[in-house]
Amino acid sequence: MKEIIFATHNKHKLQEIQSILKDSFTVLGLEDMGYYEEIPETAQTLSENASLKSQCIYKHFSSNCFADDTGLEVAALGGKPGVYSARYAGEDCIAEHNMMKVLEELKGVDNRKARFVTIISLWLNGQEHLFEGSVSGSITHEKHGEKGFGYDPIFIPDGYEQSFAEMPAALKNATSHRALAVKKLAKFLVSH
Repeated sequence: MKEIIFATHNKHKLQEIQSILKDSFTVLGLEDMGYYEEIPETAQTLSENASLKSQCIYKHFSSNCFADDTGLEVAALGGKPGVYSARYAGEDCIAEHNMMKVLEELKGVDNRKARFVTIISLWLNGQEHLFEGSVSGSITHEKHGEKGFGYDPIFIPDGYEQSFAEMPAALKNATSHRALAVKKLAKFLVSH
């Protein structure tokens, strides 16, 4: 089975991607590679951040790899937190703080529309390829569910009544923004 590096330290993301690609690839995280440095996300867009990370790891290991960046875009907040989703409540914040900040900013707001966007940057044989997945939905008024990570407990995708954090992993992994981007990635990898 082919191996590919996923430029992440996030164990939740790694497990999610491994479960999606398990039939085609062995996906190795950065810790599997003995790489423990944080890669700065200093760009202004999701695609630029994904590129920064994948390029860094491709140069370091001279191996095919991919990285992602994901953002939650809330309509009533003008698309925020967007590229700052992971650090919306401050540089050293945790997911709980980010969720609470979004819920606080939406108090009394009727328009709860939002979307999750994932951009994947793949470096394959010295060339970059980008893949996007997005899911529209709405922000809840309070947290629901214990599964998932990030903003999952406050996001309900359109067509469902459960938050991502309430869904069985198999359903989330089939319908999420990351899953949609990874499916495009997998289809491309299999054909190349």
